[in-house]
Amino acid sequence: MLKIHHLGHSQSERILWLCEELGVPYDLEKYTRDPVTRLSPPELKALHPLGAAPLIEVDGMLLAESAAIVDFILARYGLGRLQHGPDHPDFASYLYWFHFANGNLQPAMLRSMIVGRCGLAPDHPVQTSVQGRLDQVLALIEARLGQTDHLAGSEFTAADIMSVFSLTTMRLFHPVDLSPRPSILAYLQRIGARPAYRRAMAKGDPDLTPMLT
Repeated sequence: MLKIHHLGHSQSERILWLCEELGVPYDLEKYTRDPVTRLSPPELKALHPLGAAPLIEVDGMLLAESAAIVDFILARYGLGRLQHGPDHPDFASYLYWFHFANGNLQPAMLRSMIVGRCGLAPDHPVQTSVQGRLDQVLALIEARLGQTDHLAGSEFTAADIMSVFSLTTMRLFHPVDLSPRPSILAYLQRIGARPAYRRAMAKGDPDLTPMLT
């Protein structure tokens, strides 16, 4: 059986959610961040040199990196669900938004968080550059969700699973006001109504109320 090593309040929520959407059974091993550093505990570092989460174990193999894990689970258990193949009209959109999550959205959030903790003046060039990039990224998502219900098009896909963490749980670490972005907020309400998302969050992070507003 698939085993998920889940670090609380982290991108590994993606993997629980994907398995819940697909109905893939799994064992869950939960870990808690260090209360001071907010980093992974030694138990995770013993499994992976970077102390990375999520990690999955299956057939004696250990795999890290959430996007790689999502691809693996879709390939092995997905049976074509939650992804678009090359003949689908939204195939290119699916690929773009799937990779946009870790290629643009999450890095922009992380850069903004790190620079924001440096105590720079609001008009410092580094601060304005980083904030400008995050604004551009969020504006692009807002525009997309103003056109369609989900990132890859009308259908819910793994591109949504990859992206939602940065718009929700990541804001625990770096607050971002989404009130000027009504299409994103409406999207998060639709996501929050999904039974699989609710089950995944309740199992992985029962102490956390999903940040859907």
